Amino acid sequence: MTTNNGLLLIDKPRGVTSHDVVTRVRKALNEQRVGHAGTLDPMATGLLVVAVGPSTRLLRFAQSETKRYSGIVTVGVATDSLDADGEVLERRDVPDLSRDQVNDAARAMLGPQQQTPPMVSALKINGRRLHALAREGVEVERAARDITIDSLSLEPRESPSEWSFDITCSVGTYVRVVLFDLAVRLGTIGHLSALRRLASGPHRVDDAATLEVFERRVERGDATLLAPRAFVDQLETVVVTEDEAKRLRHGQRVNLDASGDAEIAALSEGGALVAVVRPRGESWQPTVVMPDEETSDRG
Repeated sequence: MTTNNGLLLIDKPRGVTSHDVVTRVRKALNEQRVGHAGTLDPMATGLLVVAVGPSTRLLRFAQSETKRYSGIVTVGVATDSLDADGEVLERRDVPDLSRDQVNDAARAMLGPQQQTPPMVSALKINGRRLHALAREGVEVERAARDITIDSLSLEPRESPSEWSFDITCSVGTYVRVVLFDLAVRLGTIGHLSALRRLASGPHRVDDAATLEVFERRVERGDATLLAPRAFVDQLETVVVTEDEAKRLRHGQRVNLDASGDAEIAALSEGGALVAVVRPRGESWQPTVVMPDEETSDRG
């Protein structure tokens, strides 16, 4: 029996939801166990990290990755959603902004900070999506969350109201909030008019396939998934024996030639991911277990 199991990098097009991508992957692979890390709004394009089959157990490692985006911010116009999909709330004359002035303001926003999620977002409060409440005209208190902006740079475009940007930030950062706050710092208003995710941790959009290319590969019977190990490349590794691998897959602890207090990836002698393990006393306990890749073909 063939088992789909691994990591898939999709270049999401504009106008579809992240859930739409998952639905198409499920249909193409005839596999219900499909999930994604890091939701992209319908207007956004770019890298969506998708897990298939047993690898959905590894999604938390992709969820925590640093993200990089590029896009366009339009100043002088504010929308209710802070992006181009929202209704225009206000227009102002565009101030005369220099490249140095804009980037000096951007540099002042770098580092750890707190950010309040926007009302128009997929975040759930008391079981309801904020964007659903916003459509009903309801506004609720949102707890600020810790984020980090590692880098933010901007370049002017032909229109004086448009600036291209490149940002690297922590998981959970709302880029449209960052750009609105930047516009306010510059004495104006603004909104996100284009967004593209370039990277998530070690994964790059240059290595991703469009949905159409992915579906053609499946139709041809080509390999479409990266090995589950690709989810945990950032972890330290240890090679286990065949007997240790069997014990780990049965949820048993093993003694390994490893040290530290963090999770590590246990690999077979052939390099396949057997399990993610954590220290428990003098031994190591599996926290995530993968099926034997030698008896399960990857899609």
